[in-house]
Amino acid sequence: MKLQQIRNATMVVNYGGKKFLIDPMLADKGTLPAFPHPASGDERDNPLVELPVSIDELVKDLDAVFLSHLHYDHYDDAAKKFLPKHIKIYVQDNTDKKEVESAGFTNVEVLIDGIEIDGIQLFKTRAQHGFGETLKLAGNVHGFVMKHGSEKTIYFVTDSVWYEGVQQELERHRPDVVVVNGGDNQFVGGGPLIMGKEDIKKVHETAPDATLVVSHMEGVNHNTLSRKELKQFLADENISDKVLVPDDGQHYEF
Repeated sequence: MKLQQIRNATMVVNYGGKKFLIDPMLADKGTLPAFPHPASGDERDNPLVELPVSIDELVKDLDAVFLSHLHYDHYDDAAKKFLPKHIKIYVQDNTDKKEVESAGFTNVEVLIDGIEIDGIQLFKTRAQHGFGETLKLAGNVHGFVMKHGSEKTIYFVTDSVWYEGVQQELERHRPDVVVVNGGDNQFVGGGPLIMGKEDIKKVHETAPDATLVVSHMEGVNHNTLSRKELKQFLADENISDKVLVPDDGQHYEF
């Protein structure tokens, strides 16, 4: 398995001989609007950084795309423009399927447990994009697990806070690698939309043998947790060897 952090929640995973793109945010730096009322106080337009690789490189030999949900920091107009219209795209429900198809994509499928791609088993997992009123505004999201006979099991939590659903998915699938979206994104007065550092620690405590990879860092203006702060926290907790915090463009092999 090869995993590359691209930018924000966008990642590439080479798994079981296939190449998958996760939550593509492909716009040029600063060409999308800032999220309003960020708890970070950062009013800059999104994305905050450029892509570390070319779009041509991202889409070359691509087998499928996974969309956890359709917020514009996970699926933007540039993705609609540059992704091949015939590419297989997995979405969470029929509402998202219809919206993605409205952009001209012709091979969109709702992800369900039991889908198999040449020996790769896919499992849809629960996720919760905040609490209370924040969750109502954020809407639905899902994560997913990949399993293969010659690969380690990988679990993409996607945009979720820590709650019993994530704990149960960790216990159900016992992943070897867990990708956590951990920028502690927040709006003023709204509470967390995704995991912060204490939540990441809870993921580790629930799956202590797994290697965690933290994505969704420093890419959009409502991130409140920096890589530097997270790395210091992990060092203080003596879990830096189990929780990886990649820079944009960084590769790992597992």
